[in-house]
This record gives sequence, C-alpha cells and structure tokens, in this order.
Amino acid sequence: MAIAYYAEDIQLPAIKKRAVSGWIKAVAEAYGKKTGDISYIFCSDEKILEVNRQYLQHDYYTDIITFDYTVGDKISGDLFISLDTVRTNADTFHTDYNEELHRTIIHGILHLCGINDKGPGEREIMEENENRALAILPEECRE
Repeated sequence: MAIAYYAEDIQLPAIKKRAVSGWIKAVAEAYGKKTGDISYIFCSDEKILEVNRQYLQHDYYTDIITFDYTVGDKISGDLFISLDTVRTNADTFHTDYNEELHRTIIHGILHLCGINDKGPGEREIMEENENRALAILPEECRE
C-alpha cells in the first residue's frame, strides 16, 4: 500500500513527498481510515479536461478528479490534479499557490473519506474539513 506521485504532460510539483504522505495518512486516520494505494497524477488543464470528458462525460475544466477505489475503511484511488487550475484558483482566491496545491491534494483524500461537496451545505463542510487538515500540514511543506 503506497501513496505515489506522477506527472503527466507537466513537471511534478515541488512537494515534500514523504511529509505530504505522512500528512495524508494522519488526515485519513482522523476519519477512521487507513490508506491503501493512492496515486496522484498531476497534469495540465487539457489533460484533466480529456479525463473529465472520457470518464465522467463532463465538458469542463476542474482542479481535481477523484476516482474512488475504497474498500471498507481502506481508502484507495487515483486523483488527477490540474496544476493549471490550482494556479488559477490561487490567483482567484488570493491564496498562496503552495497552500492551494495542498488544499487540493487533501480535498481528494476527504472525498475518499466520504466527505462530499455537491449538495446543499456540503461545500462549507468540505472547506471546514480542508482547513482543519491544512492546520496540521507539516511546517516543512509550507515553504
């Protein structure tokens, strides 16, 4: 069981993989979950649009697409993250790019833990959980 990081059609972002993986495991444990096989695929807007069209029949850009393979309390999945949209979101919301990247990384994990953000009031609950997770992000990842 591992957390892996890949890049498709872009350069892998400069994240502290070991510290981020430990953080992801700690967040999952806070929800009573264990981490199974989790793959992050960092990509461009064009790639995430292609994935969105091919697998979800959605014709729009997004920051993250989470494919959930969770069984029981062991979370597993493939998480596609568009670094283009992460950068756009950081500019739009006037946040630091690194913080927005980590928010997006943990957003997918929260989905795997069962937190949704599409229904009434769910977006606020997701954001609250993201903020709680970001509060325990290791200091070395904030640089």
